This record gives sequence, structure tokens and C-alpha cells, in this order.
Amino acid sequence: MEEYIILMRLDLLTKGAQPSPEQMQEYMKQYHDWVSGIAAQNKFSGGKGLSVEGKVLKPNDVITDGPFVEVKESIAGFIIIKAENFDDAVTMAQACPILRGEGNSVEVRKIISVHESN
Repeated sequence: MEEYIILMRLDLLTKGAQPSPEQMQEYMKQYHDWVSGIAAQNKFSGGKGLSVEGKVLKPNDVITDGPFVEVKESIAGFIIIKAENFDDAVTMAQACPILRGEGNSVEVRKIISVHESN
């Protein structure tokens, strides 16, 4: 099995795009059900949510508030899964409830190591 990261992007800035507390409770239930389904297959490796605060560092010592200076869509969180192959990882990601929201997206990337020698 290989590891893949599923990055979940949504609009964290626009007030009108933010869910009500009741909606958030329902969304979190859907999210936990989705992750539980992956864990039940023994394919869940972990994950985290991310805060809305951040800094973007660029060349020449440029530091700006971020992480979403130019775009509203930002990474809200991620999970790491185990999958047989890329298609298997994409299939799991397609069930992510984040995709039910207008303008939201999910990105799937294979995790490779740049720190270990082959």
C-alpha cells in the first residue's frame, strides 16, 4: 500500500460562505462518518485541520499574512490514507463531504519521500 494525502480546500474567509452552527454540526458528522469508513478499511493514517491564521514566506525575506492572500479558497485540513494505487485513493477522495459545498475542492497527491535514499 502507498500513502496519499487528501487536501481539502474551501472558502474560509467570506462570511456568507460560513455554515451556521447547526450546519457545521451536520458537516462534521458527515466528515467523521467518511473518515470512519476509511478507518474501518484500515486505510486511515491520520489527519488534521488547519487554523485560518498563517504566514506566507517568499524569497528576499518577504513575509505576508496568509495563507490565502490572493484567493479565498484555502486548505482547511488534510488526511493521509493508504491506498492500493492512485485510482483507489481518488475513489476514496470522491466520497469526501467537502465536495458537496459550492466552490470546494479536494486534491489527492501521492506521498513520496525526499529524505530517504533508495
